[in-house]
Amino acid sequence: MADLFSVLKDKVAGKELKIVFPEGLDERILTAVGRLAEENLVQPIVVGNKEKVEAKASELNISLNGAIIYDPENYEEMDAMVQAFVERRKGKATEEQARQILLDGNYFGTMLVYMNKADGLVSGAAHSTADTVRPALQIIKTKEGVKKTSGVFIMVRGEEKYVFADCAINIAPTSQDLAEIAIESANTAKMFDIDPRIAMLSFSTKGSAKSPETEKVVEAVKLAKEMAPELTLDGEFQFDAAFVPSVAAKKAPDSDIKGDANVFIFPSLEAGNIGYKIAQRLGNFEAIGPILQGLNAPVNDLSRGCNAEDVYKLALITAAQAL
Repeated sequence: MADLFSVLKDKVAGKELKIVFPEGLDERILTAVGRLAEENLVQPIVVGNKEKVEAKASELNISLNGAIIYDPENYEEMDAMVQAFVERRKGKATEEQARQILLDGNYFGTMLVYMNKADGLVSGAAHSTADTVRPALQIIKTKEGVKKTSGVFIMVRGEEKYVFADCAINIAPTSQDLAEIAIESANTAKMFDIDPRIAMLSFSTKGSAKSPETEKVVEAVKLAKEMAPELTLDGEFQFDAAFVPSVAAKKAPDSDIKGDANVFIFPSLEAGNIGYKIAQRLGNFEAIGPILQGLNAPVNDLSRGCNAEDVYKLALITAAQAL
């Protein structure tokens, strides 16, 4: 784990990346912000009433030197932000409505990212996933060629590192969705110095069973290979065929994946969510995430049960995604 985040620190150090934290009065957020500012890894932007934020930090004995505090109620560039929001929403909000919406910390923070005042956003300590992700989908939107954002977990145990996706967002992804998730997950893997070898998972290996569910994965493999032929990617695989060389030799002897996959694409949210929790609870893996991918700029969602260390780590991940 220490090595994993050492890699991220080395990537972001000296890049002067700005990460916005909309939940400026949360103790966990302020603790992480103080640490990030002190280590000069990123420049934190805290959203909230300046006097209240500073008073809370003082009460907690946290220095905010090096951090920026923006109050939506007194933001000097609010007029420009309102105009940009109205244009981005294409008539779905009047100026008056926009002014009200942008008092919300998540919308305000997301607009800072959209207007290049910040490089990424971390929220969710005191908000639902929907409250964090909705503004990002409305304002930042997905990259060209990507229809949906997705959520990955980096699974870490000692020297082992794997990517599991999608375990957070898409309930019933289509073949196209799965292909996009695979390609975006490869990019996320590289960020953590994982050379991606991607397995598209199912309950079938190379046609051992046939159903609409398995055919969906077969089609996803075909699409992903067309979209990114440079990737080492194959399927459909049962997990053992993707992970155990002796099983791969029997079930998929001609595959480029020889029981050595390190990026696993699950066929549904149900499978992904169950899979990562089994690895976490029975296999003693640490699950880092969910890390959202596929957006034009990084926005990441904390668990409401997070601690300050989780905030700190997710901020480093968000900064690395912004590079």
